[in-house]
Amino acid sequence: MLKTRISLVALAMIAATQAQANDQADSKGFIEDSHANVLLRNAFINRDKKHGTNDQSQWGQGVIANFSSGFTQGTVGVGVDAFGLYALRLDGGKGRNQGGGVDFFKRSDPSRPDEKTNASHNLARGGAAVKFRVSNTVLKYGDQMPALPVLQYDDGRLLPESFTGTMITSKEIKGLEINAGRFTQEARKSAERRDGGGLKSINVLGGSYKFTDNFTASLYTADNEDVMKKHYLGLNYVFPIASDQSLTLDFNGYKSDIDNKYVRAAKLNGDSNTIWSLAATYAYGPHSFTLAHQRSTGSTGYNYGWYQNEGGVGDGGSTIYLANSYWSDFNAEDERSWQLGYGLDFGAFGVPGLTYKFAYVVGDNINTRTAGKPDGYGEGKEREIFNQIRYVVQEGPAKDLSVKLRSSFVRTNTATRQSEYNDDGNEVRVFVEYPISIF
Repeated sequence: MLKTRISLVALAMIAATQAQANDQADSKGFIEDSHANVLLRNAFINRDKKHGTNDQSQWGQGVIANFSSGFTQGTVGVGVDAFGLYALRLDGGKGRNQGGGVDFFKRSDPSRPDEKTNASHNLARGGAAVKFRVSNTVLKYGDQMPALPVLQYDDGRLLPESFTGTMITSKEIKGLEINAGRFTQEARKSAERRDGGGLKSINVLGGSYKFTDNFTASLYTADNEDVMKKHYLGLNYVFPIASDQSLTLDFNGYKSDIDNKYVRAAKLNGDSNTIWSLAATYAYGPHSFTLAHQRSTGSTGYNYGWYQNEGGVGDGGSTIYLANSYWSDFNAEDERSWQLGYGLDFGAFGVPGLTYKFAYVVGDNINTRTAGKPDGYGEGKEREIFNQIRYVVQEGPAKDLSVKLRSSFVRTNTATRQSEYNDDGNEVRVFVEYPISIF
């Protein structure tokens, strides 16, 4: 894998023929290039579990404020990025405020086993990072929201996660982006302090290269202390067919080598996993049709996200760049899954800003062995129906306000439920967001 990483980077360097323009030389100044915005997010999630597992439901109003300064002029530019987060609980779920998948608000007293303990009424958190730029290379230290295939913060709930550490991003060669970083703290989505996730340390290295206008490749690796080493490969190719037609092939794959210490702590079946997905999407005018296959192999399933102080991996709740990840991730040990998807842009029918997405995913061959049942319960199976409709206001006083409604229906067989990998359930999410640009 290391040779593959080196080869890809070397090929990118050789293929590059044009350096980027010098961003730092074009700097207008700390204040002149500054930007500030606020996102108002109203979010609701309800999960109706079908076999004895507690239902989950939370509703809240979030405020996400971001400030990004420009860089001072000169050879070395200096700047600051900062964010402020606030959330107000509108409904704690009336006893349904549990479950790692929601995490809008933590319980008022996490030490109490009583499921009816109320969630916190509100929470607030802030963070800042200092940044330095030379040419097209930026070094940033402090609180950040990294978006990499091996360390991806979760922004799919009321408030986002954040990490504390150092990141270097270099774009010196046209089409090539290289990232290297080390992070030592994680703030969970419902945290009020910086280190709410218990992360020890995670080192990340990799990059992406745009070989042509139609072909992009990405290669990343991460070393998560006392948890695992994870490697990622991504390939994306777009075949133009006609002015209003295209075929996109998207490959994503992870290989995880898990530390024995974490295998024992998390009670995993083994110490290795390889998972990949290949999606083909045919776009014709406002329509898109997707066929995808995903496969997991190794001695355990694909592990990512959640928080180390609660038994999780700690690499971000969205670190799963795979085709068949909706409510279920279809990432169990030995699981194979297929997806049929459809998308529609209503702009072609006189309703710009309105889009719809549908997906049907089926998974089988799940290895249902557990510590208490080494031979398993038989072949595990699951399926999911996903629907999402989103509307973005195009003009007027509410311009850019968006409303997103999504639902998932997951059904499993008895073997899957007995292994406690997954359960039947219905989920509804409603997100209303309004971005405000301050300057």
